Amino acid sequence: MGKIKVATLGSENEEELRHRQQVRREEKRKREQAHKVHVSGMKGGQRVKEVGAQSEEEIEKLARLAEEVEKDQAEGIKVGKEEEKKPKKERKAKSRSKNYKAALMKIDHKKFYPIDDALKLLREISLTHFDATVELHINTIEKGLRGTVSLPHGTGKKIRVAIATAETIEKIVSEVEKGKIGFDALVAHPSVMGKLARVAKFLGPKGLMPNPKNGTISPAPEKVAKKLEEGEVSWKTETDFPIIHLVIGKLSFKDKQLEENFSALIKSIGETKIKSITLKSTMSPGIKVKFTE
Repeated sequence: MGKIKVATLGSENEEELRHRQQVRREEKRKREQAHKVHVSGMKGGQRVKEVGAQSEEEIEKLARLAEEVEKDQAEGIKVGKEEEKKPKKERKAKSRSKNYKAALMKIDHKKFYPIDDALKLLREISLTHFDATVELHINTIEKGLRGTVSLPHGTGKKIRVAIATAETIEKIVSEVEKGKIGFDALVAHPSVMGKLARVAKFLGPKGLMPNPKNGTISPAPEKVAKKLEEGEVSWKTETDFPIIHLVIGKLSFKDKQLEENFSALIKSIGETKIKSITLKSTMSPGIKVKFTE
């Protein structure tokens, strides 16, 4: 006797009902997705944006766009550009001009020139068409050295000196707070230092805050200001390195004037505290200078 197929009453209707419910749930899910798409870069509840899509084609298009945006952000590429990110070019070494190289050829780099010969050579290798500044770069035996020197012929630059006293302090502080600093040096009476502290954050980084170590705090500030105007300058080593940089004049000075300024500075620092000295002017190569007899 063959097998008899038995069907349960109502099973086909129940299966059809479940199928229709599943189809409705799927259509509802698609409709909800059609109005929402993930936008990369948003946070929390902001990540979903209403877009108003009505078809599966639009949904897929928006989904692909979202994926492309995420990919572009991960790779560092702007949306809408298919160009690959170009590798950074290596920075080229600075190339010196022909004139600079020609000037270098005139210097014997193994030789320490006496100051008079060094100044004559400096004029030959000067590369500027203006009155260049004459500079000294001094390597010392230690850090923390500082002092002042009166250069007999000044630096060639007119120094604007402000004097802070009980009568002038309010005006100086007010102008500095507004960003107006119309001086190259500031000398103060001790009694006004409390008020000057209000603008220390502006003056300090520029090296203009009065300091007893360089003599710019004095009970007789007018006398100090006069010395500064006549050519007294402060010198000190760098914070992290035993090096002093100082201007001793202009190329328009006579050789004798530059020699006398040079001698005054060496005397102020002390020969025993100096390792080496390089002389140069604006944009020129350096010349090693002999500073001992």
